[in-house]
Amino acid sequence: MTTATPTVGAGAQATGKPTSTAGRVRSRLNTRTATLVSIVIALLWTIPTFGLFVSSFRPEAEIKSTGWWTFFTDPQFTLENYQDVLFGSSSSSGQLASYFINSLAITIPSVLFPMAFASLAAYALAWINFRGRDWLYIAIFAMQIVPLQMALVPLLKFFSTGVTVAGIQLLPAWDLVDEQKFAQVWFAHTCFALPFAVFLLHNFISQLPRDLMEAARVDGATHPKIFRTIVLPLITPALAAFGIFQFLWVWNDLLVALIFAGGGNETAPLTVRLAEMAGTRGNEWQRLTAGAFVSIVVPLVVFLSLQRFFVRGLLAGSVKG
Repeated sequence: MTTATPTVGAGAQATGKPTSTAGRVRSRLNTRTATLVSIVIALLWTIPTFGLFVSSFRPEAEIKSTGWWTFFTDPQFTLENYQDVLFGSSSSSGQLASYFINSLAITIPSVLFPMAFASLAAYALAWINFRGRDWLYIAIFAMQIVPLQMALVPLLKFFSTGVTVAGIQLLPAWDLVDEQKFAQVWFAHTCFALPFAVFLLHNFISQLPRDLMEAARVDGATHPKIFRTIVLPLITPALAAFGIFQFLWVWNDLLVALIFAGGGNETAPLTVRLAEMAGTRGNEWQRLTAGAFVSIVVPLVVFLSLQRFFVRGLLAGSVKG
């Protein structure tokens, strides 16, 4: 007569307690206490943005004399701050409408270019066998450690003087002016974003089912067709996660845009103008509140529209099987 020995999984199901580390962590995060703590953290994180929003609608005298929370006891409302920073005609006003267009012209290509190049490179490193592939991937991964500030001067010299080796000019200077300088910013942001983008997308693409790829090859599909019809639809979460990161980075960037695009009205982004709006003594608070909120509207829209892909993209390649 034999006696059945309950397995670990059966015991876990009988007691209702998860046995894996991930299961225990998940069960603890689903408690009421964890939910309450998350709500408190979310509220504390949102308060500064809410205060900025309230202050942007308050008159200048009120902003400079009282805190934003006094709005609820003595509400005073005006749209003059937004009118001034967006469409003001004086040199001291914001005039952010044109700078807003410049930020879009810088950010959109600076997101699409690295996304396109990195997805192609990640597919090649994951599914095309060639000599030195692993060493190339390690080198790309190691480039994430290099601070971008170390590359600013060499890259600026590359744009201004070209590349000369042993007295022979291999590449000429770019000699770009006005709106043409957008190309320099696109090039710089693409170079700085590629290591992280290739790393993230490679982790996702390498976990795609091998049977799916082999079946496509049996049907006669080439690498371009496999990438276009199979890989691209499946890596949408990873592309969206990287797109959010890159968009926020480029939109909020001041250093790279100021160096490679300059501070002129034709190419300067919102961040450059916001820094100028602070005034020589940092006393133009009424313009800064409205201008800062104008600058965060687009990133908020991008994040909220792509947030359903965000977590899935961040977890790309973290679990096998």
